[in-house]
Amino acid sequence: MESPLINRVAASGLETIDLEKFYPAGDIVAFDLKQYLFMELILKEKDFREALKNHDWEQYRGKNLAVFCSADAIIPMWAYMLVATYAAPYVADMAQTTPEHFVEFSFLKRLKSMDWSAYAGKRLVIKGCSDKPVPPAAYLEITQLLQPLALSIMFGEPCSTVPVYKKAKVEVEG
Repeated sequence: MESPLINRVAASGLETIDLEKFYPAGDIVAFDLKQYLFMELILKEKDFREALKNHDWEQYRGKNLAVFCSADAIIPMWAYMLVATYAAPYVADMAQTTPEHFVEFSFLKRLKSMDWSAYAGKRLVIKGCSDKPVPPAAYLEITQLLQPLALSIMFGEPCSTVPVYKKAKVEVEG
């Protein structure tokens, strides 16, 4: 008589967290302040305000806006604040970063905004394979957020994991 097949992965009680689900939705578009600089050196407030007022903000509707300056210039902080004021009604999200770094910014922002308390006392696997690139910073952040809560944290797939963290057993006096 044959023994029944047992799915040890399903019986293990592991919960998988797929970081790919935190990938930013929508296009990431650039807003380079360089085009607003006088002689690629300075930003004139009056001219900048007028340019922003006349800019077509509708083109960013529902998109992620990466605001940066590709020129080697000192940009006053109020410039970023003005861009945010005009862009906010249109964009899905925005950050002061390059388009290349927007994904990392978005991951960290979303991970920090989550309530992770449902994972308290659980054995977790942070999924390792994904179709979209998950930045290394996201793995660092998720570990930092879950370590105080989880019983254990592993990396990979439930059938093949790398142990990352295991809560020490506390002896009960009695």
